[in-house]
Amino acid sequence: MPAHHLEIKNLTVAYRRVPAVHHVTLNLRCGHCIALLGPNGAGKTTFFKALVGLVPKETGEVVFGGHGKVGADTDIAYLPQRSVIDWDFPITVRGMVEMGRYMRIGKWGRFGKADSEAVDVALRTMDLADLARRQISALSGGQQQRAFLARSLAQEAHVFLLDEPFTGLDKTAQDLLAQAIRKLVAAGNLVVASHHDLKSVPELFDQVIFLNGELIAFGDTGETFNDENIADAYRTQVFSKAQLHRNAGVH
Repeated sequence: MPAHHLEIKNLTVAYRRVPAVHHVTLNLRCGHCIALLGPNGAGKTTFFKALVGLVPKETGEVVFGGHGKVGADTDIAYLPQRSVIDWDFPITVRGMVEMGRYMRIGKWGRFGKADSEAVDVALRTMDLADLARRQISALSGGQQQRAFLARSLAQEAHVFLLDEPFTGLDKTAQDLLAQAIRKLVAAGNLVVASHHDLKSVPELFDQVIFLNGELIAFGDTGETFNDENIADAYRTQVFSKAQLHRNAGVH
C-alpha cells in the first residue's frame, strides 16, 4: 500500500553548487527502525532537512501515501539534535506536546476535546504523564527526547526522522528511548535515526542506510551492516584525515 512507504526519488541537495547529498533513491517501509550511518559531513542532517523541506532540493521528489512532500507536513516529523534546541524556552512538557496538534488543526483551528485526548495519549505512550507540568528545561536528556517524540505522536506523524537521538544519553536513558522508539515501530510507524555508535547498531535497528554524500548501501541490518559497507561509507573520512596530515607535513 502506498501509505506504508516513504519514497525518495533521485534526491540531490547542493550548497553553493557543491552537492551535499546527490542522487539518493530509497523506498522505506513503515514498521521499521532504520539507522542512518556515515561519517561527519556525510550529509545526514541535510538529508533529513531535505525530506521535510527545510533545505531546497536541486532534484528529486519525496512521496508518502501517494502524495509528494515539499515542506512541513503532518505525516513526517523531524527531531533535530538536542544541542541546537533552546531548552530554556519557557514551556511545559504538555505545552510542548500540544504544539504537535496545532500543526494538524491549522493556524486558526480550535483546540478541542479530541486534541486534548491526543495529547494525553502521546504523554502516556512516552511515559511522560507524570511530568506534564514540568518545564522542559528541568527534564533529563532522555526525557527531552521522549517529549519531542510525544509532540510528533500528537501531530499523528507516521514517519519520525531523529537526528542523533542517543547522543549524550547514559545507558538507562538510552534504553528508555529505545523502548519508546520500539513502541512507535510496533504501531506501524517508520523511524529513521542518524547514529554514530556503530557497536549498538545491531541491537537498536533492523535496517541500515549507509550514506556518504551518495547512497552506499541499504538493507536489513543482518545483511547490510558489514565490514565492507562500513569501510566504503567511512573511507572518505579516513582519506581526508590522511590528506590533512600530508598537507600539514605530518607523516
